[in-house]
Amino acid sequence: MRGPRFARLLAAPAARVATRNVRARPANRLDTLPLGNLDAERDWGYAKDYVEAMWLMLQQDRADDYVIATGKSHSVRECVEVAFDQAGVEDWQRYVVMDPSFVRPAEVDQLIGDPSKAKRDLGWEPQTSFEELIRLMVDADLALLSRERLTARGAG
Repeated sequence: MRGPRFARLLAAPAARVATRNVRARPANRLDTLPLGNLDAERDWGYAKDYVEAMWLMLQQDRADDYVIATGKSHSVRECVEVAFDQAGVEDWQRYVVMDPSFVRPAEVDQLIGDPSKAKRDLGWEPQTSFEELIRLMVDADLALLSRERLTARGAG
């Protein structure tokens, strides 16, 4: 689950590392961005969509268990590609390095949820695509960087 303003508070290390570093280091200042397993695939979902699913659950007469997910998996590599593209940085491979210390000892290659019950019972489907999500995150980070720069100028 990811959201543009609150994503840095959530457990999304690869996405946050990618988007925060892309926004913090323009192409002319970017050295390297160490990441773990770029081929790990995850079911990336947007917090706003997931909150809608939670609201729909609360509207039911009877409590039940649901898997809230997109049902689609995307790699960390895809996340990085989209993040760098959105930030206007070409040739992401030049900057990203695989760091074995970031690879989880018990790495699961693919994590994907099956939201079919939520769709069937709640009529819920995610509205935000993976690419839209990553672009929202980068845009939020770029806006934050802009605000931080303005604040730093005002304090200096």
